[in-house]
Parts: sequence; structure tokens; C-alpha cells
Amino acid sequence: MPAETAAPRALAFFDVDETLITIKSMFDFYDFFLAAIGHSEDEQARLREQARSLLKPGMPRKEGNRLFYRRFAGYSTAEVAKHGQAWFDKRLAEGGLFNGDVLAALRRHRAAGLNTVLVSGSFTACLDPVAEHAGADAVLCTRLEEQGGVYTGEVLRSMIGDGKARSARELITELGVSAADCHAYGDHTSDLELLTLVGHPVVVGDNAEMRTEAAANGWPVLEGLPAA
Repeated sequence: MPAETAAPRALAFFDVDETLITIKSMFDFYDFFLAAIGHSEDEQARLREQARSLLKPGMPRKEGNRLFYRRFAGYSTAEVAKHGQAWFDKRLAEGGLFNGDVLAALRRHRAAGLNTVLVSGSFTACLDPVAEHAGADAVLCTRLEEQGGVYTGEVLRSMIGDGKARSARELITELGVSAADCHAYGDHTSDLELLTLVGHPVVVGDNAEMRTEAAANGWPVLEGLPAA
């Protein structure tokens, strides 16, 4: 989803996984995708384990992110997007997909005239349905290379770690708003650079290091309460 062309008065940035939603979208979607494209249960289990091994200590997060997305090489972007919508519809119907207090904050900001922006290491197949349901104005995410409507498996832009703050800073500059007037929400220490970029950071959830940062800096905290 592209950013709004008319400059808003401020932006509100939201990390997605375990901040706006209660799950890690990439891995949860990948599990769904493996079943949807017809892998046997044994093959699904093997591929799931391989994918999760990319999170093991010692693997740089950007490298793990890059290797994960190679798994979509050769699949059409339209097919993956179709499965992304089906995944979202299923998870939404099951309940508990969104953190209700964070979703409410996003919608309050939007009603107050701010542009709301999702910032995530996930990709459009997962994030576009989330953004549409939440009413977000824009998505900053990992961008995959595609040729002729097919994913090549290469990553053009990674939205991991400092990538979030860098992209947020670029959007703030592009739209001519003040970072001091902007808001940001995150649950993990990898979100700290994004949170410290803005004038109104909010910690979500019970991560001990993040709670310590919030207490030291006087930042508000949202519990991250799953909606029914």
C-alpha cells in the first residue's frame, strides 16, 4: 500500500508481529502456505523446522530473513497473495489475531488525522490484509524481487532492525512532518531505534528489557491484549 500523497500532520508507526497482531506473521503464514500448496504432513514438518532454524542464536537476523524468503522463489506473486488473504481470513475468524488495545490506538490516531503506517520484516502477502482490516494508510515492509509476476527468492529491501527506523525516517522527511509529533509502537528491542526516532514512543507487551526502557524514559506501555 503506498503512502498518502497529501502530507498529514503526523505519523503513527506500528510494528506488526506481536505488537499489532499476536503472532509472527511470516512463520504462521508459511505453515498455512505449506498445507495450502499440498505438501504432505511429513514434508510440512520438515520445512517448518528448517524455516524456524533460521531464528537460532548466531544467525544474523537480516541473513535469516533473506534465507527465509528464498522459500517463495518460483511462486507467482498473485498465488502467494491469494494464500495470504486466505490465511488472514482464517486467523481472523478464529479470534485473537489482533491485540485489541493496539488496534484501538491505531484507529484513534487515524481518526485524529494522523497517517498510520505498519512497519514490519514481513511481506505484502501477509501484511496487506492486516493493513486493510486495521485501516492503516501505508506499509513499510520487506520487499521481494519479482520478475514476470514470479518471486525470484531475492530480497530487495529488508525491514529488519535498523531498516525500520531508516525507512520511517525517510517517510517522515518525504512527507515533511516533525518526528517529535510522531508516534511509534513496538514490542521488541529491535524496535528501539524506531521508538527513539519519534516524540511519542509506546512499548507493547511484557518484554523485560522493553519495560525497563519504558520505565527509564517515562514511555507509556500497552499490555497487548488479544481481541476476541
